[in-house]
Amino acid sequence: MRRALRGFTLMEVMVAVGILGIIGSMVAVAFQTGFTAKQVVEDEAEHYRMVRIALNRMAREVGSAFVSDRYDPKRYRDANDRPTNFVGEEDRLLFTTFSHQRLYTDSKESDQAVVEYFVENSTEKEARGRQDLKRRVNPNIGDRMDRGGTTDVLFEGVKKVEFAYWDAERKEWEDEWDTRRNERKSLLPTRVRITLTAMDENGKEARYTTQARIMLNTELPRF
Repeated sequence: MRRALRGFTLMEVMVAVGILGIIGSMVAVAFQTGFTAKQVVEDEAEHYRMVRIALNRMAREVGSAFVSDRYDPKRYRDANDRPTNFVGEEDRLLFTTFSHQRLYTDSKESDQAVVEYFVENSTEKEARGRQDLKRRVNPNIGDRMDRGGTTDVLFEGVKKVEFAYWDAERKEWEDEWDTRRNERKSLLPTRVRITLTAMDENGKEARYTTQARIMLNTELPRF
């Protein structure tokens, strides 16, 4: 009876505790690995979502770009300074568009606006040295396209933005397009290629490209 009621020895208990600790460690590592993988996937998905939102918005606004000959010649004596233009450079784009949306019923705005895209250093103190893709919009088309409106960050952590403009006559991409010049006063590019260079989830530079087709690529005539 005494031999049948004998309990575990100290060595057996220590071995059992050691095995239990190893199993617990393996479970904890598995949970931590799964959590880390989940976080990486979510960060990657959020990164691509922000890229997609930025490119889609730019494509929509550029696709609605326009220039018009409907302005007061007494107020704007120089046609090059008319209130609607398309001024595109390799790393900057300034244009008038029909894509503006009014957020308030009583606001004195329409579907027309001046939009500008450019890359600039972040103004946030905790993000010194970071460059952001910024968007300036002015819903009131006035005398100076390069002034006024509000500026917001469209995408954080951008290395650079590149624009290319398709010349339908020459069948090639151009690095700039300026409707203030007489030879292009009444003509817009049929397509605009937009390329964003940013750091991916692995810390490497990645390029994201889309194209916007401009629907009204000729000047709106004056009636």
